[in-house]
Amino acid sequence: MWLFFIGLVVALLALDLGVLHRKQREIGVAESLAMSGVYIGLGLAFGGWVWWSLGEAAGLAYVTGFVIEKSLAMDNVFVIAMIFTTLAVPRQYQHRVLFWGILGVIVLRAVMIGLGATMVQQFGWVLYVFAAFLIVTGAKMWFAADKPVDIGNSAVLRFVRRRFRVTEELHGDRFFVRRDGLLYLTPLLLALIMVEFVDLVFAVDSVPAILAITTDPFIVYTSNIFAILGLRALYFALAAMVHRFHYLKYALAVLLVFIGSKIFVADALGLAKIPPPVSLGVTFAILAAGIGWSLFRTRGQPAPA
Repeated sequence: MWLFFIGLVVALLALDLGVLHRKQREIGVAESLAMSGVYIGLGLAFGGWVWWSLGEAAGLAYVTGFVIEKSLAMDNVFVIAMIFTTLAVPRQYQHRVLFWGILGVIVLRAVMIGLGATMVQQFGWVLYVFAAFLIVTGAKMWFAADKPVDIGNSAVLRFVRRRFRVTEELHGDRFFVRRDGLLYLTPLLLALIMVEFVDLVFAVDSVPAILAITTDPFIVYTSNIFAILGLRALYFALAAMVHRFHYLKYALAVLLVFIGSKIFVADALGLAKIPPPVSLGVTFAILAAGIGWSLFRTRGQPAPA
């Protein structure tokens, strides 16, 4: 199953870069939605195969993890959009940054999930630490939902600019250029570095969230990667509608608190865990409420410049 999953991901990435997007071009909303639909369909089909191969509990855990990761990663889109705006990355080059960014995510998530799952299996009490962390993170996300994120003053950007030579302007789709025999970084590489850093920050929330659902590394990793692959495709549609999902952050904050608290609630009720159908149903309800309220409150609002 691991070999099949890895082969499928490699084939999708090769098709994406080698066939569909060999030339740098702007990806429209319609194409973004179509690509995302394909990725979501593949992710759910893979979940159906997991259900058939490993049973109902594994299938429900996969779908729950897939939905949670997809939802949490949507918040990531808002920050990535600000990164591209701050560094003035044209839309025709954004796909290149996101494509190479996903390769780093695949490796980074494998390391974090492997460490997290091992810690939970070796030291059961770590799961309660993760649960408490999710509750605190959800509370902080709720109170910080309306605070703007200043990408331009990021400590990561300041560090890179102090330590390396960086050009002021883009050089097409190149990450590096040479001037007078010296190697320079371009703003496109700065965008890639920031995208990877942002994913690291979001992984600190999302990995414990899925480990609170299941500690099976295969379920956790595959649901993570399929959700992220699809979100990269959906980015170009979501980025054009960021202002319509303002209240989604509050729903995500509630979702993190729910995922963390259900570990303690299950113990209080004498259960091994909250039944997977209940977890999946509550997850859908929270997200549907957040998306529905956002679309209702922001109806008729024009997109910001």
